[in-house]
Amino acid sequence: MTTVSTQQTKAPRIIALGITGASGVQYSFRLLECLLAADQRVYMMISKAAQVVIGMETEMSLPGRTADIQKALAEKYNAADNQLKVYGEDEWTAPVASGSNDVNAMVVCPCSMGALSAIACGASNNLLERAADVMLKERKKLIIVPRETPYSDIHLENMLKLSRMGAVMVDANPGFYNRPESIDDLVDFVVAKILDQLEVEQKLQPRWGE
Repeated sequence: MTTVSTQQTKAPRIIALGITGASGVQYSFRLLECLLAADQRVYMMISKAAQVVIGMETEMSLPGRTADIQKALAEKYNAADNQLKVYGEDEWTAPVASGSNDVNAMVVCPCSMGALSAIACGASNNLLERAADVMLKERKKLIIVPRETPYSDIHLENMLKLSRMGAVMVDANPGFYNRPESIDDLVDFVVAKILDQLEVEQKLQPRWGE
């Protein structure tokens, strides 16, 4: 499998990564792997619904406690000391809950339509939603990876609303012009698009015309 380059360009130093209960956790864990390999620091939030989906869609079984999840993921993806922090849904003292934080960008991957709606209306019912709200109010980069089909008018209106606020929609919609040979190739296509938006150098997919 092609891996991400460890060379940095104009990459954000700290990335917030939120995982909701939508299908497609493979995208989020591959993104986490690439961010850590590129020497980025990651503040991670995994919703309770996401933990259920992770158990359904992967062979990974995450522990219940946040500290244990952090340890398990750090070991799995060879994170350096203090490179990965995992926060619970109600951990309001986490850095991402305040505009004074040092987070450079946030990715919600995958993003359920429930989370999309809450972010669009500023509900801030949990830490993940609050973190996204902070990105919007501070005019920092917010990347949302919606995973649903078909979309209703409500879903589309929420995406348009967030796009007009400055959020970037990166649909979990892999292309086939690079002739993927595996599911991993399809996952990498979407992750490459996210890394490009984060300005983290990646070699997951050849550029068009290469």
